[in-house]
Amino acid sequence: MVKGRIGARSVYDVFDVKALRGFYTAFHTIRYMRPGQIAWYVLRRGLGVGGGAIRRGPLWVRGIASRTAFIEPETGQDLVEGVAFLNRFRAFGAGPMDWRAAAMPKLWRYNLHYFDYLHWPGVSEGRKAELIASWIAENPPGTPDAWEPYTVSLRIANWVRLFMQPKWREQVAQGWLDSLADQAAWLARNLEYHILANHYLKNGKALLFAGLFFRGRDADGWLQLGSRILREQIREQFLPDGGHYELSPMYHALCLEDLLDVWNLAQGSEPGLDQELRREIEGTAWRALDFLAAILMPNGDIPLFNDSAVGIAPTPAALFGYAERLFRYERPDDLPRALIDSGYFRLGDGPDRMIIDCGPVSPSYQPGHTHCDVLSYELALDGRPIVVDTGVYDYEPSAERALSRSTRAHNTVGVDGAEQSEIWGVFRVARRARPCLAELAPHTGQGVRFVGELEGFPLVTGCIRHRREVIYEPPAAWRVEDRVSGSGRHDVDSWIHLHPDWSAEIKGGSIVVADRAGTVIAVIDPQPGVAVCIEAGQYFPYFGTKLLKQVVRLSVRGPLPIALGYAIRKAGAAAV
Repeated sequence: MVKGRIGARSVYDVFDVKALRGFYTAFHTIRYMRPGQIAWYVLRRGLGVGGGAIRRGPLWVRGIASRTAFIEPETGQDLVEGVAFLNRFRAFGAGPMDWRAAAMPKLWRYNLHYFDYLHWPGVSEGRKAELIASWIAENPPGTPDAWEPYTVSLRIANWVRLFMQPKWREQVAQGWLDSLADQAAWLARNLEYHILANHYLKNGKALLFAGLFFRGRDADGWLQLGSRILREQIREQFLPDGGHYELSPMYHALCLEDLLDVWNLAQGSEPGLDQELRREIEGTAWRALDFLAAILMPNGDIPLFNDSAVGIAPTPAALFGYAERLFRYERPDDLPRALIDSGYFRLGDGPDRMIIDCGPVSPSYQPGHTHCDVLSYELALDGRPIVVDTGVYDYEPSAERALSRSTRAHNTVGVDGAEQSEIWGVFRVARRARPCLAELAPHTGQGVRFVGELEGFPLVTGCIRHRREVIYEPPAAWRVEDRVSGSGRHDVDSWIHLHPDWSAEIKGGSIVVADRAGTVIAVIDPQPGVAVCIEAGQYFPYFGTKLLKQVVRLSVRGPLPIALGYAIRKAGAAAV
């Protein structure tokens, strides 16, 4: 607290403290951004989504083909009476399509303009044609949502995929081709330099698709620009261990699909890409596939670290099958257990497995999908998820969004109810937690030991550090040991989020985890002196879906350093 006086008035009378704190938070957000990114952000805030005339030269359609079929979505929707995105249904009603859909969340409206449904098996050819014609008539350049560069990018790729099909080539109206070309010309002048990351990769993919589909001077420029973006971004966005640098398994899968789609179209088209870029895309995709295989849970699902939910990206099985068709990809037998660059670690194999997240806020200049989940984990036993991440409900300024990003929503440690990193807004991060140690080493016998440490909790005084050791002892026992150091007296909590299929009960100092029939799967043994309670929590495995779960909270109050921990043993396994 500021104690000084200015004349007869306090400092609080002169300065708006809340505004100063807001400025300080904004400063620590902006200082990580790139100068060009800031400049483009200011420009876009001032100008908005550009409209007006689109200038381009004459273009012709080039005969192109993919090497194999793209991944087709699995959905039974037919778009006759309505459509569901993000598990929210909206009826069409009478009259033309309401492309504004003002009552729906922004991400829902984005999905409406992506046109992914052009590839849904239940949608008739006539309905697809109606929607394309309606969209062109109702969405002139500059229309909000419809002409955001990200939605334009996804729509270009979807329209190209449809228009290039032999059964569609003769029925594509000239007006549709003109609109597609206009969208590509507009995108080339409205790239997402202010956002970058996966958005910029999508921009590059879309321009490459348009450059391959059309021929002409403008198309050559799009192909060249798209190729340059892809070459730059695959080197920046995919880390040496194969992980995508936003460290979200969901976005990893989405960006991996982008690489596979580009390779697929380029292999079957002329002029395609130069051989060096083709080899680079294939090599990067291969590493990304190995990474994905290494972090999967036993049921084949991704862990829900950072912004991740099931049902948005293609399933890992679909991606592996796609890559096998493209370039005979085979999952290696000996997958890496320590993915150092991404900060992911795997303890255990087969049906009993733990995946630990010790990655940084990444990328530093665009942490929009970052959660406070450093040193969190997911755990499966007998192939079933037991300890889970909270997931993601929406991208709105909602209580659910704030919860999903918070420290307490993850299987890690919190101090004084504060956050590991200073998250704010829907996608912002100011002062950040910093992992300063992450390693995996053999333990006695057949065991393995993970050690990770972070400096974090910037809004807590005392220079807080959290160190976590996880020791895995086969066949199925894990010991989690936490130590919080620094100075001062603090409240320290550790959370264990159970999948909704399981419930917890405190018995004789242990926490017994069982299914609805009462069959015990695991026992959690807290260390002595730790207060234990079981709380209700929310689980968001899919966008727009809320499930109830139980959360075990372990608590210790006192001066630092504080140690707390617990052991998890599969039912029937010896105590650890």
